[in-house]
Amino acid sequence: MIVLLLLLLVWIEALPAQVAYEAPDIASLRPAGSKDLREPIEWYSADRENLLRYYRVPFSLVRARALEQFEASWLDAIGRVAPESLDVHGKADLVAWRSRVAFLRRRARDEQARIEEMRPWAPFSESVAELYMARQRVESVDPEKTAGELVRLDRLLKDLTASVISKDPAAPNKPVTKTIAFRAARAVDSLRQTLKEWYGFYDGYDPLFTWWLKEPYQRLDKDMAAYAELLREKLAGVKKDDRDTIIGDPVGRDALMAELSAELIPYTPEELIAMAEKEFAWCDGEMLRASRDLGFGEDWKKALEHVKTLHAAPGKQPELVRDQVIEALDFVTRNGMITVPPQASAVWRMRMMTPERQRINPFFTGGPELSVSFPTDGMTHEQKQMSMRGNNIHFSRATVLHEVIPGHYLQMYMNRRHRPYRDAFWTPFWMEGWALYWEMILWDRGFPRTPENRIGALFWRMHRCARIVFSLKFHLGQMTPDEAIAYLVERVGHERENAAAEVRRSVASADGPLYQCAYMLGALQFRGLRREAVESGGMGEREFHDRILRLGMLPVELVRASLRNVPHTANWRFYPE
Repeated sequence: MIVLLLLLLVWIEALPAQVAYEAPDIASLRPAGSKDLREPIEWYSADRENLLRYYRVPFSLVRARALEQFEASWLDAIGRVAPESLDVHGKADLVAWRSRVAFLRRRARDEQARIEEMRPWAPFSESVAELYMARQRVESVDPEKTAGELVRLDRLLKDLTASVISKDPAAPNKPVTKTIAFRAARAVDSLRQTLKEWYGFYDGYDPLFTWWLKEPYQRLDKDMAAYAELLREKLAGVKKDDRDTIIGDPVGRDALMAELSAELIPYTPEELIAMAEKEFAWCDGEMLRASRDLGFGEDWKKALEHVKTLHAAPGKQPELVRDQVIEALDFVTRNGMITVPPQASAVWRMRMMTPERQRINPFFTGGPELSVSFPTDGMTHEQKQMSMRGNNIHFSRATVLHEVIPGHYLQMYMNRRHRPYRDAFWTPFWMEGWALYWEMILWDRGFPRTPENRIGALFWRMHRCARIVFSLKFHLGQMTPDEAIAYLVERVGHERENAAAEVRRSVASADGPLYQCAYMLGALQFRGLRREAVESGGMGEREFHDRILRLGMLPVELVRASLRNVPHTANWRFYPE
């Protein structure tokens, strides 16, 4: 009965007011004679950023509906653009923009469905959103009435808490799953922070507000914290202070297909898994060859274990990484593979990764600066060993070129200087694919000189194959996080703690469901384009790479259309059959 009453309250609860949005006329934003869509896209990006700053309450229907309406309005405006008014770059803008906005509209719809799915366990979300949105609108507050609203929410929370304690609650005909319970717990945590920000806006500045609201707010805050823990422990099965259990939120096959369509990739998840297995087979053969060269015969895992012991001494990792950056930079410039502006090679930066962040990213990350993983004195002995082994000399050698030059650092450096408005089309297939593509190309050019170098490079290539397999199977409901960890340990040779961090990053972070696939698949797209433009089309290697970076961020199919001045197709089969 309590649950049914709560469900009724969910449906009758009024939604916060939503600001109507209408996209401007795109033609009016384009300067006379313009052949691309730079100005309208910049306007769209600025308006979207404004909208996200205004609707800041996560897990709220008002935010998801505002985003859907915003994207729908722009999608309608984009549909009125005449393609014949655009040059080849403008046509790429149009296709990428339309695809991205349509995808974001669908994602906003999906978010509404996910909110509705978990709302029985967080039925106060829209009430919290209304308090926050009233503050955004700078409406006058009636402290006594608002205190009564917080008391009402706390009673609702206490009733729901009692029902969870007495028995596992269930929505009609559908028991709550661990995934939904964990999602609801995250929602309650976020709503609690929203209330804290809302309360802090008035507290002390409005004496009557504090007089009326201090006790009800503190009581509700305390009960929300306890309720979130209850959802995690009783319904999701995650004990307090458990930092190891991983609960993801699979999106399902339909959502994966929608994501692939938005990236203009004409393959199914099943075809991509088969593609990864084919690449894995190549890696297996090369790993055995390197193992034999080192004297370990057919036992490549022993060869891998040997390579893991070859790490820098504590305190010496920064110098090692510096030398590896210089080595990769010298190789690509000496061989005329790409143009590296003098400032880009002079001002790259490095910092050490915090122990907490290494729980999510056990290896290096890059971008504007290189973030280096290595043990700190506060780690346990076992954690120190795993971190040093997982960031050994030869693993790091392949990682550094991926993260700095010619990988992410150079990528982002050029993005700020060529068509930066195309950041609106952000895609990991372009971002991560480019960096892994360079690992492949430098392999082909003999950059890994020793068997140890080759094993370090192969470990990462196998890792990217495994990412496709376990991330897609997780979202298809075919593999659990624990099974994914075991898969990485057995199939790739990961340290267990590093494997757990990798899976945690893949299934429990804010990265999209295709992010982990994008490394290998994006690289294979760039290799497919290289076959067409360089190996068969006669374009020089340096020109090929320089022109890609001057195009800015696009789905790789549209890089192909712009680079080769050919019509866009959503059916580009980039992988050799």
